[in-house]
Amino acid sequence: MLRVKLQQLMYGRNGPDALGNVALWASLALWAVYLFTRLIPLYLVCLALIGYALFRMLSRQVDRRREENTLFLTALRPLRRKCGAISCRLRDREHRYFRCPNCGQQLRVPRGKGRIQVTCRACGISFEEKS
Repeated sequence: MLRVKLQQLMYGRNGPDALGNVALWASLALWAVYLFTRLIPLYLVCLALIGYALFRMLSRQVDRRREENTLFLTALRPLRRKCGAISCRLRDREHRYFRCPNCGQQLRVPRGKGRIQVTCRACGISFEEKS
């Protein structure tokens, strides 16, 4: 019964998306900081973020909310790519990563081979590094 009512309420509305989720998580983080500091402006920003997330979720202007979310994801893409590369490098225990001193290309070599001659595939320069 409650599920049907909720489905009827959300019909034709935007629903949760990435920008709304970030707003909710940011409000949760600010609320945690507010609990320790008791700064009223921090609490008001927290409430505003929750209100913005609810506005986005309940909005019937799906096209505009989708466009805003796409712009947000486009702006966030370089940061997500950088974080993904860093986490991948941290999990990779079998390789060392270097940057080419000439062109800046990222190079991957096996660990534990001692001092090796590394050749960049992009510019062809060779340099010596410890793996």
